[in-house]
Amino acid sequence: MSQFVDECPLNVRGGNGGAGCVSFRREAHVAKGGPDGGDGGKGGDVWLTADHNVASLLAFRDHPHCRAGNGKHGKGKRRHGASGNDKVVQVPVGTSVRDQAGQLLADLSSDGSRWLAAAGGQGGHGNCRFSNPQNRAPAFAEQGEVGEQRWLKLELKLLADVALIGFPNAGKSTLISRISAARPKIADYPFTTLEPNLGVVRVADDFEMVVADIPGLIAGASDGRGLGHRFLRHIERARVMVVMVDLASSLEVAPEEQQRVLLGELGAYRPQLLNRPRLLVASKADVGHLPPPQEALLISAITGAGLEELIGAMADAVRQARQGSDEIAGANRDTSGLAESVVYRPMPQGFMVKRASDGVFVVSGRVAERTVALSDLDAAGAWDFVRHRLERMGVDQALASAGIKSGDTVRIGDVEFEYYDDEEYLGMDDMGLRR
Repeated sequence: MSQFVDECPLNVRGGNGGAGCVSFRREAHVAKGGPDGGDGGKGGDVWLTADHNVASLLAFRDHPHCRAGNGKHGKGKRRHGASGNDKVVQVPVGTSVRDQAGQLLADLSSDGSRWLAAAGGQGGHGNCRFSNPQNRAPAFAEQGEVGEQRWLKLELKLLADVALIGFPNAGKSTLISRISAARPKIADYPFTTLEPNLGVVRVADDFEMVVADIPGLIAGASDGRGLGHRFLRHIERARVMVVMVDLASSLEVAPEEQQRVLLGELGAYRPQLLNRPRLLVASKADVGHLPPPQEALLISAITGAGLEELIGAMADAVRQARQGSDEIAGANRDTSGLAESVVYRPMPQGFMVKRASDGVFVVSGRVAERTVALSDLDAAGAWDFVRHRLERMGVDQALASAGIKSGDTVRIGDVEFEYYDDEEYLGMDDMGLRR
């Protein structure tokens, strides 16, 4: 079974926040002690961190669930609950994170870069937070928030200076085994390479470059044929392309036709790839029977002929690409020595009002949902607190603008209630609250 996994789903869940505590001072010689309930602790966050010591996404294939710790509940005597532990998930450098719809959320392209995958819920306030001159002994507290949960799709794109591109069995694996310490599987049949291989090539002046052996492409790869998109994406970050044509092709495909097909597939997949520096190499020069293109470097990975010239040409091209402006998205290394925090999605703010198909007015938004998430909405003063908080937020005005009328149902989080204007509300004993 292959030990290289370059795409997988991942379920992340932030920890739940702890609940606030309802408590009152009970001490000798202290008559009618005031509220002293502590706050609940915040739930832990789930972070994805790029780590150069992780080679693939294999760890998530059988264990795709990652959850942070829950916050502890508050206690009496103003003792606040402890926050839940964060969950730090190491992924390979070059990992892209997408949502279920395929939208890019983050690109962890440098060692140490990190991204908040699932935020933990906020802890609830204890009853001492709600004490005021009108209600000196509130008998309610806030519940903790539920942590964020969602499914993500992780995709690994290898980070390499040079990508070896060619038809199946063109000699790419043999070449990388000769110029680096990589030891890929090599055999005389198509699609020997079923996973990308990386090798570090060192030249005489201690210059180093990373070379990737990309599994063979065929006509139609950009449309998903053969190994298709699964391996084409590994070419995206390479600075230099080495296009290999096979002079001993068993299919008798002319080298010029091989080059045309390979460049056509690259252009169909990502047109900007054709603007990258590239070298044309004709492999198997020792046994080849097809005429090589005039501009190609002739090599034989078996005899070693032409390898020094090829390594020198690759090193020169990589040096120039590193010195120039790097237009490859995500290819920049983090040279500051500090961890890079990558954020692509804005955090939701405020609230939104919409009318559901059943006629209920739904108010969604973190602040509004936290306002009604009290431990006991039937406690004295609890509903007055909720109404005043929602009014200050502008929820009443937004509902009126949405066309709400007295007697209509409003849903906020898990709470439903009937809406009445101020005059009608003042004359009521029961607000029609439902949970």
